[in-house]
Amino acid sequence: MISVIIPTYKSPEALDLCLRSAIEGQEKENELIAITDGYYNLNKYILDKYEDHISILDLEQNQGLSTATNLGVYNATNDNILIVNDDNVFPDKWDTRLEELGEMKGKVCAPNQIEPQSSMFKQFVIQDLGRDPKTFDLERYWEYEQEVAKSLVDDSGSTLPIYMNRLDFLTIGGWDDKYELGMVADWDFFLKCNLAGYKLIRDYNLSFYHFVSLTVNDKEKELSRQESEQRGHHYAKYKWGSFIQHNPNNNLKTI
Repeated sequence: MISVIIPTYKSPEALDLCLRSAIEGQEKENELIAITDGYYNLNKYILDKYEDHISILDLEQNQGLSTATNLGVYNATNDNILIVNDDNVFPDKWDTRLEELGEMKGKVCAPNQIEPQSSMFKQFVIQDLGRDPKTFDLERYWEYEQEVAKSLVDDSGSTLPIYMNRLDFLTIGGWDDKYELGMVADWDFFLKCNLAGYKLIRDYNLSFYHFVSLTVNDKEKELSRQESEQRGHHYAKYKWGSFIQHNPNNNLKTI
């Protein structure tokens, strides 16, 4: 079985669809862990709806995506973990399709994604199947996702969602919580995985849907999104600048 880590903040409609698709799409009884990064009461009616299927961890104050993700992984009980955003939608039979990858020790897998608009990631499938979780047609997505699935794994895995061995995650120290807004935190994490010798892969056999821009937090409202990204970029360059300068071909996207 798989432990699924779902940090959530102020997106109850997205969280509802995320949990519904995870539960209805699984073929086994996996461990689903929702971590409320502050604003528990805003999400309470959704969490109550699925209380028989999920575990709930509550950060009473907003501490950011990295802290919420780490807390979820620390409390997970299965060997392998899957980290997703609350604005992801799960494909049908997602658990057994991920388990087809076999032993995950030393490997980090990024399942592919379907997004409604083009992005910097050329691997993603661009297909607008909906931009509002409240009106999203889950069955239509599941049918389309099966049509675009390919029996292909390559070395371009450096984005969320993340499927990997739990102890491997803990060994390299999880996500760096100094990224206050979660910006660039995934890039930082994949770089640590790369340096630890983990094999980074992308699995095209399944594609999670991603609404792209539904996950925001209070600090992102106080600052512009551009300013938020700059803060993350500045910290990453301070932390990794020397390495990036001397290793331009580090197999990860640049910042």
